[in-house]
Amino acid sequence: MKEIKSTSIQPNVRELLSFATSEKNVEKEYEIYMQSPIRELYGYDLEDEVVGCIGIEFLSPKRCEIKHIAVSLNHRGVGIGSKMISFILEKYSSPFMFAETDKDAVNFYEIYGFKIKSLGEKYPGVERFQCILKS
Repeated sequence: MKEIKSTSIQPNVRELLSFATSEKNVEKEYEIYMQSPIRELYGYDLEDEVVGCIGIEFLSPKRCEIKHIAVSLNHRGVGIGSKMISFILEKYSSPFMFAETDKDAVNFYEIYGFKIKSLGEKYPGVERFQCILKS
């Protein structure tokens, strides 16, 4: 895992972020990572290619939120997402981590050990979930 700090967004990082946010928000979100002192973006390299990314926001020394997490389509289902979360937990020793997600990703967080709580229909026709991991 390596921190992504480039002022210009690499094409594969752009694609990964587009999986985790809307295409129109990719540039804005990337810019926030590059400028915010409380946000970090990390890439997971496989054979010199970034195939996964995780972006976190530190709300306090003991609390962080996963803002974005994504793995390239060809590398899903082999544990890269879990490895990225484990990396963040080990690097920052954060006893409280959470994320907000949709129904498609709930199973991933649940398997990792997050507790899941429905937030209801935050957007018309879209149920959102809060995923919380306490250590």
